[in-house]
Amino acid sequence: MLSKDALLGIRVLDMSRVLAGPFTGMLLADMGADVIKLEIPVRGDDSRQFPPFIGEESMYYVNLNRGKKSITINLKTEEGKNIFKELVKQSDVLLENFRPGTMNRLGIGYEALKEINPRLVYAAISGFGQYGPYSSRPGYDIIGQAMGGLLSITGWPDSPPTRSGTAIGDILSSLFCTVGILGALKVRDQTGVGQLVDVSLVDSVFAALENIPQVYYVEGHIPERIGNRYEFIYPYDTFETSDGWVVIGIANDSLWNRFLEATKLKLDDPRYKTNPLRVENHEPLRAEIEKWTRPQSKDDVVGLLTEAGVPCCPIYDIKEASEDPHIRGARKMVQEMNQPGIGTVKIQGNPIKMSMTDPQPRGPAPSLGGDTLNVLKEILGVSEERYKRLKEEGVV
Repeated sequence: MLSKDALLGIRVLDMSRVLAGPFTGMLLADMGADVIKLEIPVRGDDSRQFPPFIGEESMYYVNLNRGKKSITINLKTEEGKNIFKELVKQSDVLLENFRPGTMNRLGIGYEALKEINPRLVYAAISGFGQYGPYSSRPGYDIIGQAMGGLLSITGWPDSPPTRSGTAIGDILSSLFCTVGILGALKVRDQTGVGQLVDVSLVDSVFAALENIPQVYYVEGHIPERIGNRYEFIYPYDTFETSDGWVVIGIANDSLWNRFLEATKLKLDDPRYKTNPLRVENHEPLRAEIEKWTRPQSKDDVVGLLTEAGVPCCPIYDIKEASEDPHIRGARKMVQEMNQPGIGTVKIQGNPIKMSMTDPQPRGPAPSLGGDTLNVLKEILGVSEERYKRLKEEGVV
């Protein structure tokens, strides 16, 4: 009988903290991997101190670390390092997001660990990658967005460079890292050998710019901030209504004709005949379309255009997105979970939907070090007496 867990039998030793690495670990845990989160004794992951809180529990931490086990090991002690290496021998994936060189200085970098476990997939997320002239620089999401080029094209022509409203650099690197891990596990199935998966925030953001760099490569033009419109298609923009904003996306002449038929707008101006012309004359066209949208409600605009088969939607705030029956109900992107010490909490669902092995939250987020004894006992055969000594000596 097929397991409901796509990654059943895969053990992940997750040393990462805050967002980029933990999001990867969360995706793997949702897909059924046994994810063991290794945290610093006493303090734990920094994000345990990040809001919002329910009581003393960080929901930032809970959402990103659901379904994992937490163990604490002091890697600055020799015995802690030895325990860590024994766990590595029994793991399929190691995930970390330290600055390059940190693991080497501890004597547990990729070259050292592959000697004790040649099958290990070692996944590292960092600001600039494991090699290159900037590899030793610290990297945060905003640095990835800045040097990856995203800030330069986000915002309006008269606004300063603008950060995305979420830490999209961290999330993109998490997604690319997850893809790399799954690819490396596939290669290992064929060769029996693991490898290093090296993902950088800057690379991830730059790769996600899709065809924007091609404008520079082909035309020599450096793309700039243009607001919400799309540079190559129009109308593909945001438009104001009487009670909010809508998006209208018309990607070809067929949709344009549907739009004209549905709205009864008399826009037979030759400037709007083809998509390239509409892009060139986007400013007067936007003004004409908003003459039609502004007096109407967003529901009326969306209803009319959707019925006509024209891509259109309201711009949701977080409350609206969270309560939408498609997003929350049908797609289960808002789920409830029982978190010990808190009760029922809301978390974001997994966007990967699979017909046979659907990813789902596999359990609550762990208490700091709450699984250390059980993990060491089950995997390494550590006795309760030895665990007590390790605890007294500050090793775990």
